[in-house]
Amino acid sequence: MTDESVVVRTGRRLSGLLARAVHGMRELAMASPSRFAVLIFSSLILLFTALFSLPAAAADGRTTPFADALFTAVSTICVTGLSTVDMATHWSPFGHVLVYIGVNVGALGVLTLASILGLVISKRLGLRAKLLAAGDSNPLRAHGGPVNEGQTVRLGEVGQLLSTVALSTLVIEAVLAVLLYPSLLINGVDAVTALWEAPFYAAMSFTNTGFTPNAGGLTPFAQDYFFLTVLMAGVFLGSIGFPVIFTLWRHHFHVRRWSLHTKLTLITTVILFFVGAGVFLLLEYDNPDTLGGMDAWDTTFQAFFLSAMTRSGGFSIVDIGQLNGSSLVVGSMLMFVGGGSASTAGGIKVTTLAVLALAVFSEAKGRPSVQAFGRRIPSDVQRVALSVVAWGATIIALSTITIGQLTKAPIEQVLFDVISGFATVGLSTGLTATLPDPAVYVLALTMFMGRVGTVTLAAAVAATSRSQHYSLPVERPIVG
Repeated sequence: MTDESVVVRTGRRLSGLLARAVHGMRELAMASPSRFAVLIFSSLILLFTALFSLPAAAADGRTTPFADALFTAVSTICVTGLSTVDMATHWSPFGHVLVYIGVNVGALGVLTLASILGLVISKRLGLRAKLLAAGDSNPLRAHGGPVNEGQTVRLGEVGQLLSTVALSTLVIEAVLAVLLYPSLLINGVDAVTALWEAPFYAAMSFTNTGFTPNAGGLTPFAQDYFFLTVLMAGVFLGSIGFPVIFTLWRHHFHVRRWSLHTKLTLITTVILFFVGAGVFLLLEYDNPDTLGGMDAWDTTFQAFFLSAMTRSGGFSIVDIGQLNGSSLVVGSMLMFVGGGSASTAGGIKVTTLAVLALAVFSEAKGRPSVQAFGRRIPSDVQRVALSVVAWGATIIALSTITIGQLTKAPIEQVLFDVISGFATVGLSTGLTATLPDPAVYVLALTMFMGRVGTVTLAAAVAATSRSQHYSLPVERPIVG
């Protein structure tokens, strides 16, 4: 047998293996899009873990310990912002480029990313993938049954939605970078360095990650209100979600044409922003370690900045570890809610909170159904909202107990950092940087589950859904 024939046979075998692998990925994408999404997300984390472990990724040229590389990969792909190393000084320029690429990939969202990759593999967007992407446009309908096209993106518009995701990310980050560049120059950053830091800050704000490229973090910009306002605007645009951006792009300010999802997202987001700022102002105005040492204007502005960042932004001017215990509780509540569905933000989502609040209000009023803006919210959406809250609270409780037992740290600090990880916020009391390796793995898993989403994760590991063609007798247990 000649060497040429061996090469040909080897090539054919590799081609056959590759073809079978592609076919298997295609079948998985079509048969179980949610499992395919989790697989893709997990693969990305493993890839970036390997890349962060390279000596070239570290500033000192040494191999980064596995726990730190894994945690950084999870935090980057999950656009969280927590870190076990000093992100500004530990990584080399190559490492910072990895962070920049990773957060933008993660910002596309696990479901949207899986839909795009499924499209590439299958060469077409099948019905299941269309339903998946349509579900990502309104995750409150992550359930079986008919789709109300008045409250979600029509299947024929899924391609436009996916295009909007990529295009809006590119355009918004570019605009933010242009706005941030002059402020970097004014604050003493040289012109060449600013060319890198401007898009880096833009990406970290729009993706709601919160990493900073300079060692001092936002301290040099503490008095630059324009710079901080641009960061808040980027966080807001990233946190409202791509479906809302899609709706605003299509209908602009024609409020009557907005979907119910868009209205609930924007209204709840604005309410939480102002209420959070007011509460932080009330609780911290006399704390000399945070807002108490500032004048009236600075105190007010920083209260709003803190309110915006606890929703998922992750940037901070004040030392989070110096906040009063009551403020940590409020911050934990805001982080748990998070931002909009199908956004770069985490948490249980503002629409989940809105649906539950409307359900409570309707029950108090004795209404037979939950209604908002002339629309009825079906009971299965309410069940999904309850499930998201229950699963989220369970994950946080288990993670808090485990990390608290491993570290023996004050439970309020553990709870804050765990919720920050689950909700992919990135704020920390300082505990995360001191965690032992077992606790690092627990928090990394918490971040992964928070970013993938409890509903998606449950659907990915659940058995194939079964249709039930009968109904059982009704019996009402006593509740309350």
